[in-house]
Amino acid sequence: MKQQEEITFQTLANNEDIQIGYSDNEIVIVDGIQQFTQLNAAHVAMNAIVICTCGKAQAQMNGRHMELLRNQVAVIPQNVTVTDVMISPDFDIKGLFLTNRILRSFLREKINIWNDMMYIHRQHIVTMDEDEILFYTHFYDMITLAIERGKENPYHTEIIQALLRSAILGLCGAMKWMLSADNQFSIINSQLSTGKSHFQRFLDLLHSTKVKHRPVEAYANDLCISPKYLTVICKKNSGKTANEWITEHVLEDIRYYLKHTDLSIKQICDELGFPNPSFFGKYVKDHFGMTPLEFRT
Repeated sequence: MKQQEEITFQTLANNEDIQIGYSDNEIVIVDGIQQFTQLNAAHVAMNAIVICTCGKAQAQMNGRHMELLRNQVAVIPQNVTVTDVMISPDFDIKGLFLTNRILRSFLREKINIWNDMMYIHRQHIVTMDEDEILFYTHFYDMITLAIERGKENPYHTEIIQALLRSAILGLCGAMKWMLSADNQFSIINSQLSTGKSHFQRFLDLLHSTKVKHRPVEAYANDLCISPKYLTVICKKNSGKTANEWITEHVLEDIRYYLKHTDLSIKQICDELGFPNPSFFGKYVKDHFGMTPLEFRT
């Protein structure tokens, strides 16, 4: 059995090495970790915001190197595979895990900043100075008080969510500043059109859909726009076509299932929506230069 874990609300709640400060059906707040068992791979099924309070860690996230140091925040979208995790002995975190629905309700029209950061520029680390850390520490203290002393309040959940929304909006502001400081982002941003909202919806749909191996026409139909228009707005907003976005996400799923699960080739084929193992094998061969079994070893 390959050593890997699906990080969900249930696995967080059941892990005795993790201090859970608060949890409901859409949010989990992690106060710290007493012990961290290094895994070969973990599939993060939720959106995650993780603050490194001590030590450091490094890992591969969907094949891209990521390093997290003290006073840095890792911002991770849902359905991401984290592999090759290495941590220092003193590593500790405070983390927030939340569903896509609650994240969208918190950010509303500002979800486009999250999407730009996560999917276009793929920047997942936000570095904060001491003043910024103090700002979020105060929020954390207020949330802790609301959790501990407000349980009898009929608006307990709403109070906690309001505090979390404020903190996430603050983080979103830091993301916007980072992107605005990026000259390449400024160039891209100046070229955006009214089609950006459709592009953002396409990214959300692509990232949240389990079976991603579908034609551009299927995604366009879900968005109630034409395939040609979807391709045009993808190219204009990101420099990549809709089909390139789809292929990229399909390959990430294939890499995860072949490298980090023990499912059979037929099971993986079914999970990812390929019509048969033969077609799946040809797809893998065309993109990775080897058969599924060769890629798996």
